[in-house]
Amino acid sequence: MIIVLKKNATKEEVEHIKEKIEALGLAVHLSEGKERTIIGAIGDESKLSEAPLEALPGVESVMPIQKPYKLVSRDFKDDPTVIKIGNTDIGGSEIRVIAGPCSVETEALLIDCAKKVKDSGAKFLRGGAFKPRTSPYSFQGLGEEGLKYLRSASDETGLPVVTELMDPRDTELIAEYADVIQIGARNMQNFRLLSEVGKAGKPVLLKRGLSGTIKELLMSAEYIAAEGNSKIILCERGIRTYETATRNTLDLSAVPILKEETHLPVVIDPSHAVGRWDLIAPMAKAAIAVGADGLLIEVHSDPENALCDGAQSLKPTKFDMLMKDMRKIATAIGRTL
Repeated sequence: MIIVLKKNATKEEVEHIKEKIEALGLAVHLSEGKERTIIGAIGDESKLSEAPLEALPGVESVMPIQKPYKLVSRDFKDDPTVIKIGNTDIGGSEIRVIAGPCSVETEALLIDCAKKVKDSGAKFLRGGAFKPRTSPYSFQGLGEEGLKYLRSASDETGLPVVTELMDPRDTELIAEYADVIQIGARNMQNFRLLSEVGKAGKPVLLKRGLSGTIKELLMSAEYIAAEGNSKIILCERGIRTYETATRNTLDLSAVPILKEETHLPVVIDPSHAVGRWDLIAPMAKAAIAVGADGLLIEVHSDPENALCDGAQSLKPTKFDMLMKDMRKIATAIGRTL
């Protein structure tokens, strides 16, 4: 249920409304937009019949949210959410690029890559310290040592760090080093993990599961938001279909659909979607054209010898060329990159 407040509602009236809702055992979420301020009452809405909220001072109207996802829906917040991360943000008019190697290998390689992607215009550094792999015998990441390398590269370049969390027990450790916590596709519906990152309060990049529907992705985001963390970035990274020409099938239609359904920023990961470096550029350009707020692109100076996903990594020179091409498309649709 959302309670729309009058434009002249006082702080005292807002606090009184919140107290009434909390007394009924419901959670309160305040959303202050450009046009209106609303209060979300989340929980057993049948209890609201016990209190005529429409009669409270400062209330303009009360209406139900029809979608099963409440806090992340456009009904709750119509204005797009812009998430401030360090000295930059994501979700505004400028398209943000998150770039770096799939996995952290050495400190020197990571710092070199971070400098090069920053020079090309990337605003965030990505890299996996803990790697979820299909085979238990594949490289699993450097763990905390890798996190230290990421922090070192961030300190050297000023780029905020995006890295993946796989285990709820590692939440505090990852939060210590990362600026944005990534939840990978395999963990999209790991609800305990989602709740933990919600409590951590850090910005979260939530990837769509291999077979997850858009509704399921938004319900997973709701788990994070329900813990009081609305700093959520949604990521389309390809879904599993019968097609075998690419690693996954990139669902570009998800971008405009998500833009209609939610106020959260939406980014595209073409690297994991196609699994081939030669297809990253056309899919990245298409992602900008359909309205994505950002891109995750894997960059490695020596893809042939990469410990993880070298086949889908761009060399820094190719990445630089792609950034230049993408700026032209961004300008054509009235955005910047």
